[in-house]
Amino acid sequence: MAREQLYLYDTTLRDGQQTQGVQFSTEEKKHIATALDQLGVDYIEGGWPGANPTDSAFFDEAPTTTAQLTAFGMTKRAGRSAANDDVLAAVMNAGTQAVCLVGKSHDYHVTQALGITLPENVENIRASVAHIVGQGREALYDAEHFFDGYRDNPDYALECCKAARDAGARWIVLCDTNGGAQPATVRRVVADVIAAGIPGSHIGIHTHNDTEQAVACSLAAVEAGARQIQGTLNGLGERCGNANLTSLIPTLLLKEPYASLVKTRVTPDALADLSKVSRMLDDILNRVPTKQAPYVGASAFAHKAGLHASAILKDPSTYEHIDPTVVGNTRIIPMSNQAGQSNLRKRLSDAGLSVEKGDPRLAQILERIKDREATGYSYDTAQASFELLARGELGQLPEFFEVKRYKVTVERRKNKYNQMVSLSEAVVVVKVDGEKRLSVSESLDEVGDDRGPVNALAKALIKDLGRYSAQLDDMHLVDFKVRITQGGTAAVTRVIIDYEDGKGQRWSTVGVSPNIIDASFEALLDGINWKLLHDDTVNP
Repeated sequence: MAREQLYLYDTTLRDGQQTQGVQFSTEEKKHIATALDQLGVDYIEGGWPGANPTDSAFFDEAPTTTAQLTAFGMTKRAGRSAANDDVLAAVMNAGTQAVCLVGKSHDYHVTQALGITLPENVENIRASVAHIVGQGREALYDAEHFFDGYRDNPDYALECCKAARDAGARWIVLCDTNGGAQPATVRRVVADVIAAGIPGSHIGIHTHNDTEQAVACSLAAVEAGARQIQGTLNGLGERCGNANLTSLIPTLLLKEPYASLVKTRVTPDALADLSKVSRMLDDILNRVPTKQAPYVGASAFAHKAGLHASAILKDPSTYEHIDPTVVGNTRIIPMSNQAGQSNLRKRLSDAGLSVEKGDPRLAQILERIKDREATGYSYDTAQASFELLARGELGQLPEFFEVKRYKVTVERRKNKYNQMVSLSEAVVVVKVDGEKRLSVSESLDEVGDDRGPVNALAKALIKDLGRYSAQLDDMHLVDFKVRITQGGTAAVTRVIIDYEDGKGQRWSTVGVSPNIIDASFEALLDGINWKLLHDDTVNP
């Protein structure tokens, strides 16, 4: 049976921006839109023109895309014509080929929230859609609160949808606005709508994740016949978020019955960039990626137990539902005190180190890991520190530089405005190629605010490493985590630092000490040494 076309509608730039604490700049919206287009979505909802300056500016400066750039708004207000509604006019003036209008489909919201009659609401929907279609645009009707409305008054909810269809709407989007619908309900209701005369090729689904089932509800709608899915990258959205396209897209392409039922514009090459696109959004939001996110998370293909790792070496499908490279992710065999030699040999192999089974050095490395973890270290996620430790035991760790000493000071003082401010300063003395070098750095950002002692230490350490300094210019800290592993006066501090460079490499290191600065310095040293070790231009 020929596969039917399924259309992907992304609303990251509009509904995703309703996430608490998220506000995209115009440039960020343009960057995200370009990435979405390259991914292969069919519609990119850019925002609500006229609602705020950023959205209006985006439509003025929007990049050229193969995807349909879509403006979002609401149906006209009662008591005026569609042509004379200034809110609707602002949406139309964005100049997009596609326009999505939200309108009520639940009788309770019509009479209580809008304060109008049920027939007036139907007329608002009909007239607004007809106005869009009459100007040669593609119209989408976003049926707000549809599933709740269908539960309470199915005839009226359907009447709203049919009014939009009869006026020429290309898509009738059924919205689970409150996020409480269950997959079985969504499947049944979508089938009912199709049976009532609105074909599945004109039905979209828009779900929210308030019961952690937005993806499941979207897939249920596809099974019932809906042929447009709306969602956001990484599941952004108000409250608990929207249907997550980074989970939906690979499921639709790789899992049955969807892979045989529908097709999308997403190519295998584009799918291989999915993890990168997901991390790009987190970088823009300046937040740490969710490690256990399906498909794209750093831990999505991590195998900690020795038994699992042994099986993975023989056949990856024993504990992996897909090949991680298909979505641009990688397999990880974490090292911990639960690890066996299978884990160790696999992790060494991933690092380009070949050690034969039964080599006594394997036991030595495992013993060293277990001893260090007993004192507070954790190599479960600090893969870079593990690799450096293993290379040291194998005699394969070059010494790029030697740290002779370092000092960090934090001064609290009043500035010229009589405000109390802090200033962190670090001094580091290193020996590179037989020459001692001294570096001093303050931890001030562009506007003169102190970024803390660890930042000052990192800047001083990288500042003057001779021939290595230039190779560290593209290295930056992504996340810094601190944990106290023992309580009381004998507390031990564990620091985990995540890094990224201009090549897209990501790595993590660990440092442990009763002193948080010392623990941070150890993790920083590992981070720099790992970067130099993996930089092809380094010739120590």
